[in-house]
This record gives sequence, C-alpha cells and structure tokens, in this order.
Amino acid sequence: MSKLKLIIVREFLAKVRNRAFVVMTFVSPLIFAGMVSLIIYLTSVNGEDKKLITVLDQSGLFLPELEKSQSISFLHFRKLSFTQAKDSSLQIGASGFLFIPDGMEIDRLNEEIQFYSSNSPSVSTLSNIEQRIERKLRELRLANYGISKEALSKIDTDFELNTSSFTGSQNLKGINEIKAFIGSAFGYLIMMFIIIYGSFVMRSVIEEKTSRIVEVIISSVKPFQLMMGKIIGTSLAGVFQFLIWIVLGGIVLIALTFWLGIDLQQLASTNAVANDSIEMMNANSGDLSKVNLYFNEILTIPWVGLLLLFIVYFVLGYLIYSSIYAAIGSAVDNETDTQQFIYPVIVPLILAVYVGGFSVFDNPDGPIAVSFSLFPLTSPIVMLMRFPLGGVPWWQIVVSILLLILTFIFIVWLAAKIYRTGILMHGKKISYKELYKWLKY
Repeated sequence: MSKLKLIIVREFLAKVRNRAFVVMTFVSPLIFAGMVSLIIYLTSVNGEDKKLITVLDQSGLFLPELEKSQSISFLHFRKLSFTQAKDSSLQIGASGFLFIPDGMEIDRLNEEIQFYSSNSPSVSTLSNIEQRIERKLRELRLANYGISKEALSKIDTDFELNTSSFTGSQNLKGINEIKAFIGSAFGYLIMMFIIIYGSFVMRSVIEEKTSRIVEVIISSVKPFQLMMGKIIGTSLAGVFQFLIWIVLGGIVLIALTFWLGIDLQQLASTNAVANDSIEMMNANSGDLSKVNLYFNEILTIPWVGLLLLFIVYFVLGYLIYSSIYAAIGSAVDNETDTQQFIYPVIVPLILAVYVGGFSVFDNPDGPIAVSFSLFPLTSPIVMLMRFPLGGVPWWQIVVSILLLILTFIFIVWLAAKIYRTGILMHGKKISYKELYKWLKY
C-alpha cells in the first residue's frame, strides 16, 4: 500500500508541477471568462438595437395593433402615397416598410399586405409583425360573422387534460422532460470531462514509455500497483485542475462583468425576443401562474442527492475510462497510433447521451433506460438523467455504483496485463488480435 501511495503522489506532483499544466490551469479560466464576457457584452449591445419599421396603413384598421415593443418601433406614415412612403423609408434607413392597402375584403387583404426591406428580415421580427396582424384579422373576421370576442371566448376554448398523481398533487405537462434535461446537463458534463481529461492518463503513459523511465520503475513495482497509482494520481491532478478552473473562472467572470459594466439582471430582462413572447402570451391568456408551478416543481428535485450522485458517478466514471485510456497508452508508441482504439471507447459515451437520453425522455422506467443506467460504461450519464424524475429505486443506484467499482477494478487488472507487456514493446504496430494475446500471458 505504501508503494501505491508513493506512485499516486509521484504522478500527482509530476503533473501539477509541469509548466504546461500550470500555464493552462491559470490561463484557460482567463480565456474562457473573457469569451463568456465578450458574448454577454455583445448580446447586451445587440439587444439595445431596436428595429424601426415604417407603416403605411391605408385601411386604418391596424393602427392600434402596430405599437412599439421591446424590439420594434413603428413609424406610421399618414397622407402619403405608396411610392412616397417607400422612398421615405429608404431615406431614413428603416429596417423595413409595411404596406397595408385599403378597399379590399378581409380574405384578399390577407394576401395583399406586403413587407419591404433592404436585407432579409430576422425570423423574430417577422413573427412579431405576423402575430399582430393575425390577431387583428381574426377580430375582423369575427365581426363580419357577427361574433364578438367575448362570445367566441366562451365557445372557442382550448382543452387541456388535467393530470394529477394518485396522492392528489398536480402533474405538469412536460415537467419530466425538463427534469430529464437537467439530469442530461450533468451527464453531458461528465462525458466532456472524460473525453478531455481521459487523454491525460494516456499521454502520461506514452511519455514514460518513450522515455524508458518505466523500465526501471516496473522492476520494483507490480504492474497492477503501478497502473492503479498512475490512474488515481493523474485523475486527481485533472480533477484538481478542473476545480481551480471553476473557482478562478467564476471570480474572473464576475470581475469582468463589473469592469465592463454589464448588468446581468438587466440583460435578462431586456431580451427582446423573450419580452415580445411574454407580451403575446399576456395578450392571449393573461395568466402566468403555470410558470410558478413549473418553477416550484423544479425546486422539488432532490438537488442534494443529485449533486452527491454527480460526484460519485463523476469520479467512478472518470476512473473507469482513465484506466481504458491508460491501457491504450501502454499499447502504442505515440498518440497517432491511438486513433484506432479511442473510437470504440467514445461509442458508449455517445450511446449514453443520445440513446439513453431518448429512452429516459420517453419512458424513464422502461427496460432500455434501466439497462443503460446499470451498464457501467453508460450508467454515470443515464442514471443522472433518470434521478431528477424521481422513482428510481435505491437498489438500482446501489447496484450501478457497485458495478462501477467492480468494473473499475477489473479494467485496471486488464490494463495492468496490457501494461506489463506493452510498456516494453517499441516500434511495433499493435492490433486488437495482439492485445488479446497479451491478456492471456
């Protein structure tokens, strides 16, 4: 055990004392925070750019509907001809010109309304204008049939099936998808960490193999101890760097937002598209109580348990894949030769994110979702997708964790057998058939 501890400490210190490691640890948060701050700043500047739309409404029917909003200002022309209004729009540099002719029936008016612009208008701008015109045309058609808005509201009602649990609590439509998406975010973070940091262990093994230092070390240490020490030590260095990035990135991001004078709350509240959507929603329903229901439902997620499971699956998942990367590193002489082995390693991660994600969204307790949440190579991602939904039996969580631990030990044992032979092999292209022979030695 003392030898294993020495190897872990050696690998950890060798990694954190590396000049490239130190530079990347402290420079990467600055680059990342700078990019995020730049995006926030550009978004805030872009949000302040309000579109100017000129309008010539010869019918006079749409004037009340075409009022300014968070993202669009309307300038109404009066007593101007079509040509004069169009030329004036070009002269003042308007984003677009909306023309509504007069003296037409409602059905034909719907086809004759035209929007002119120098460049292709954005989808959000067109959608905003279309919803306003559509709402007014609806009112005009109702008036032609002698139906008031009040009468229609009593007849034309949307039906939504009310759902509740057997205990009497209300179920919300789509809340399971939202919870699964939250779990997917944690799972996706694990996948990205494994892909980025798993190669740390592989590179460490390749470097020692090419430098021939390991030939001296392996004479006094068992391959299993050496492999376990390298995996744990290098993994701890990667986790340590990741934690530093989180802390420094947060500090730098806050400092940059203050330095640039960016108000994040104001940025969120002045989002043009979101505010216009809220305006339309208020005009149509006037009831935002369900937003609070969804928010309260999200708060019922066992966040403490989710974070604890995230840490457990994060560590175990990373250790398993790190041991696989270590085995690959011991079998090759350089990173170029690793390509044929890395793709099969990434496949389970891709399956976990996509296949597991679809199965959890559709049926979180179905056989596919349960199987993927127990299979060690996919459980760190899929189990985190299922957990926020609730109803995951604790025995499944315990079984998946035990399988992860046993799989980690088994893969380290296999990696050690490959390591024992491959670490002394040089100048030879390794195939899967050759690896299988090494496992039988």
